[in-house]
Amino acid sequence: MPHIELNSNEPGIRGLFRYRPETALPLNGLVEALLCGPGTLTRGERELIAAYVSGRNECRYCYSAHAAYAAAQLPEGMALVEQVHHDIDTAPVTPKMRALLAIAGAVQQSGKSVTGDLVAAVRAEDATDREIHDTVLIAAAFCMFNRYVDGLATALPDDPAFYTDRAERITAHGYLGVLQQEVISPATA
Repeated sequence: MPHIELNSNEPGIRGLFRYRPETALPLNGLVEALLCGPGTLTRGERELIAAYVSGRNECRYCYSAHAAYAAAQLPEGMALVEQVHHDIDTAPVTPKMRALLAIAGAVQQSGKSVTGDLVAAVRAEDATDREIHDTVLIAAAFCMFNRYVDGLATALPDDPAFYTDRAERITAHGYLGVLQQEVISPATA
């Protein structure tokens, strides 16, 4: 049961966006830019970073959502997402992705945990400054989102179909497109 009275029964961050729609647009704009905008990391790889950080933060809603979104956009699907979640050291990701996830994991601990050695390791795998920047920002943003969702004890769907159905919409329309359908113009949803 949420710690505050929300004006909807929607789960997770969706209920929070409905409660404060004026915050939904800028927060979704950030996620759209980070996870869907142009970049050399695929959308699936960026969603994987979001899922990885959310899993480390034990945010079940955000992990479940972004794991489904990553799985929908990665050829290896949910099997890869779960391998990364359970054991990053043996997960079948590229050395560059493993090094970027190490940076994301360090950010999840503390921004000051990102060391010169971690950056040197990811640079040795040919990561660009933009990829390093975006990994740090995705990790930091998802620490905030995880704390927002869990700090207000939002509702949590247990049915995996909830997340996979939503993954199709996010993949097709992006975060701002789905926001437009659900919060800004709910009559068209």
